[in-house]
Amino acid sequence: MTARSRKICSVLEQWVLGLYDGPTEMGQKQTLLHHFLAALAYRTQKALRGAPAEFASFRAASKVRTPHELIRHMDDVLGYSRTFFIGGSYRAPEFPDFQAAVAHFHETLADVARHIELETKLRDVTPKILLQGPFSDAMTHAGQLALLRRLAGSPVPPENFVFADIKSTNLSPDQPLPARPDEVWPEGPEG
Repeated sequence: MTARSRKICSVLEQWVLGLYDGPTEMGQKQTLLHHFLAALAYRTQKALRGAPAEFASFRAASKVRTPHELIRHMDDVLGYSRTFFIGGSYRAPEFPDFQAAVAHFHETLADVARHIELETKLRDVTPKILLQGPFSDAMTHAGQLALLRRLAGSPVPPENFVFADIKSTNLSPDQPLPARPDEVWPEGPEG
């Protein structure tokens, strides 16, 4: 039985006995942090889905990170956030292959989520600091990937993210297609 299954069984048992009053404040924070990471996985893959192979090395200007460099930096940022659970330091490995770097980013993201789910004690920070710091930093970079797609001439189709099929159990590169893509896309490619 997984840690998540044990937790669910414990909550169900407490509910049956009339002892469960709903998620604790910490449990709510963990749920939100985990969902934020799932949204990060979704938005990162949305920005990368359908990109031409040369997009990985697209450089918009001098001293601007390429998508490949951004993914590695996002991996660094999430690996740094993991140090608040386990200590130590982190530097993402360099992968010559872009898809390998993307896969490793998702592995790091999933490992951070695992520490949240297991309720690994945070060291020297609060859940709010994780959100305002490394988690938000990584989400900003997911947006930069989308912006780079447009600058590279391969814009990302818009969607209504309120209806996005984001599941906190899916932190992998295999994300669902948009549930409600925008019908009108005036700045989209012609044709």
